[in-house]
Amino acid sequence: MARVHSIESCGLFDGPGVRMVVFLQGCQMRCRYCHNPDTWELPGGTVMQESDLVARARRFAPYIRRRGGVTVGGGEPLLQRHFLARYFRDLQAEGFHTALDTNGYAPDDALTRQVLASTNLVILDLKALPEDYPSVTGLSGVRTFGFLDLLTALDIPTWIRHVVVPGLTGSAATAAGLAQRLAGRRNIERVELLPYHRMGLAKYAQMGLQDPLPGTEPPDAAYLAAAAEPFRAAGLPLQP
Repeated sequence: MARVHSIESCGLFDGPGVRMVVFLQGCQMRCRYCHNPDTWELPGGTVMQESDLVARARRFAPYIRRRGGVTVGGGEPLLQRHFLARYFRDLQAEGFHTALDTNGYAPDDALTRQVLASTNLVILDLKALPEDYPSVTGLSGVRTFGFLDLLTALDIPTWIRHVVVPGLTGSAATAAGLAQRLAGRRNIERVELLPYHRMGLAKYAQMGLQDPLPGTEPPDAAYLAAAAEPFRAAGLPLQP
């Protein structure tokens, strides 16, 4: 059983190929640039059975099985690890590629490793340097960077995503520090720098929440190019 926020039948940006994307409810972080505050609370969402979600993947099999797959994101999917371990195991048994889109805030325990044993790809959202995590997310960054180390140790194919927010995560020091921590990890297949946007502000208004970054504007092309330079210099597989 899972608490599901929403399902996208033909996603193109959450892993290779065309994918069914399941967004789970609940997230322990409170990122200041989050554009989906409606996913935060775990008691929300729609309760769905794992068998129903496997059956839904079968319906889309002609489109997603050969060159795509199923991605589970959120919210934060590792909050529902018992479900995720069973779901990914059953999807792989039916020939589906599985991808996990996560903030990495999970313990290195038997259950996390059980999930990863049935995961073909991890899309890891690195929010900031470890020392900046409390101000950006409200939580320590130690667990997330430990999760990154676990992915490297297990040699699990990994895509890194990092949101560039002027004045928050987009400094030269942040880019250089992250590039240094990622360099030399052979399991990293790509690095994506995503520009901050303000499209989620309507949800904040609907929920009676204040804009967490008032006055912050999306980065321009020059700002993004400067943020990208340390990753390029480190030889990381940066996506355009």
